[in-house]
Amino acid sequence: MYSVNVRDHFMIAHSFTGEVFGPAQRLHGATYVVDLEMRRAELDPDGVVVDIALATEVLRRVLGELNLRNLDDDPVFKGRNTTTEFMARVIFDRVAACIAAGELGAHAGGLSSLRVRLNESHVAWAAYEGALPARAS
Repeated sequence: MYSVNVRDHFMIAHSFTGEVFGPAQRLHGATYVVDLEMRRAELDPDGVVVDIALATEVLRRVLGELNLRNLDDDPVFKGRNTTTEFMARVIFDRVAACIAAGELGAHAGGLSSLRVRLNESHVAWAAYEGALPARAS
């Protein structure tokens, strides 16, 4: 399996509901370093996993929709704890939709899976990974 990773970051504010979160029930901020790993079994006709420049642009745009926002104010997240794990899935789904729409180029349909890792610090992170629907590459 071949893979390529691109990285960016975003900053948010949010709060959580539930005693398990202790002081994080109050409004607080987070800065995430995001790793987007894209995988495929065989290289595309150009000999790459995916166009790194396009992948970087798509990740930057997806994160830009979240950057410098209070997620508590976003109706999309109403009633949800926007935990690191939850946000990894949100980013996964948004990037997967970009791939399905052809935004990572003609051969990106050959990607088999993604992994989105949100690094909270040098000692803690969470990730979501999953398969992508098979499409012609």
